[in-house]
Amino acid sequence: MTQTAGVPDTRIAALAAREAEAYSAARPKTRAALQAGAAAYLDGVPLHWMKDWPQPFPMLVAQAKGATLVDIDGNELDDFCLGDTGSMFGHSPAPIARAIKQQAGNGLTYMLPTEDALAAGALLSETFGDMRWQIATTATDANRFALRVARAVTGRPKVLVFNGCYHGTIDEAMVTLDEGGTTITRPGLLGQAADLTLTGVCCEFNDLAAVEAALAKGDVAAILTEPVMTNSCMVLPEPGFHEGLRALATKYGTLLMIDETHTISSGHGGYTRVHGLQPDIFVVGKCVAGGMPTSVWGLGPSVAQRYLEVNAGRASGHSGMGTTLSANPMQFACLKATLGEVMTEKNYAKMEKGAARLHRGLAKAIKAHKAPWHVVRVGARVEFICYPTPLRDGKEAAQAHKSNLEAAIHQALLNRGCLIAPFHNMMLVSPATKPDQIDRLVAAFNDVLDTLFA
Repeated sequence: MTQTAGVPDTRIAALAAREAEAYSAARPKTRAALQAGAAAYLDGVPLHWMKDWPQPFPMLVAQAKGATLVDIDGNELDDFCLGDTGSMFGHSPAPIARAIKQQAGNGLTYMLPTEDALAAGALLSETFGDMRWQIATTATDANRFALRVARAVTGRPKVLVFNGCYHGTIDEAMVTLDEGGTTITRPGLLGQAADLTLTGVCCEFNDLAAVEAALAKGDVAAILTEPVMTNSCMVLPEPGFHEGLRALATKYGTLLMIDETHTISSGHGGYTRVHGLQPDIFVVGKCVAGGMPTSVWGLGPSVAQRYLEVNAGRASGHSGMGTTLSANPMQFACLKATLGEVMTEKNYAKMEKGAARLHRGLAKAIKAHKAPWHVVRVGARVEFICYPTPLRDGKEAAQAHKSNLEAAIHQALLNRGCLIAPFHNMMLVSPATKPDQIDRLVAAFNDVLDTLFA
């Protein structure tokens, strides 16, 4: 009998089929609405990865508030997905809702700053450190623009990323390693024409020797990394890894760029502030404006000065940076409200306490069932991983990712009233998440394990 992560495959298939049927039976209005109105969209969804949820058909949301989500059939869910970090502080926190309402009466976009922009800039530096900031709409945009600066000031073409990384959809991150350890374009990309190895070089996370070998060639403008790998199954940095990256970047004249878009869960100011990292370039998005599409990228003072010098000598014309709707007044209003009233040390302390409770509960359930799995936590972010030991790099993370098992568990948890992220086993605890919601998730997880490991 074949098994996946200690569970018979026949049992996984039976659970998946049973839970899919239960999901469908509970959502007749959703099914009818999709049949009537989804045909206008490519493949029936407004954004293609909405098809990646494990349910037989997408759920249509009627309302979300705090850490609770309700679909159009009236099914109420404890939300631990939270827009996969976009609503990490809960859905529609009161300060954000007030800011949106007030700014809506004063105009939505006009290509000029506001007084809120000045206040938001000060709060960004107070929260994340001494940087010279720019505003974008998504973290993909922020990474793309910041990498142009990195290339401009260093005169180098390449960006070093880590195998299995996540930095949005920038080309430079769409590389991986083949079996021999050579950088190649990621398989599965749609419509790819250019050779991405001309601009991207890939190493394994936690492998400083490989990083040094790549940097020694002298053509790497920036190391782009998350403090913790989050794209598949979470991989924590080994002791000394980030200090090593900083030292190597300095030694070889490469810029160190930290993308905190997911690791903002780590604590106030993100992993960078909590652990004292020293990036040259800093990026964060998703929840930084309370769910309003916003990202920020910042340059350390010395890099900012190098940018100003390069830009002063640039021929007139398009820089390849910026979009019309970025840095709009609604973003600044929400940035100010989030950084000043929502993204606070008090809220992070509450999130940490809840996440620790969730971590303990999941780990206890795994131990009780003797499952060859483990749990990992980074601040308010918790994941169960269907693998017996902590992971070291992207290759191990890919091996630990069991899509059929995870999909069945996600579906089963949803039917028990708990929504977690669809792409991996990620759960977030917000300031609005209540202890009884955490306990319900732990109980649902334990119930699912009863079925899988009976």
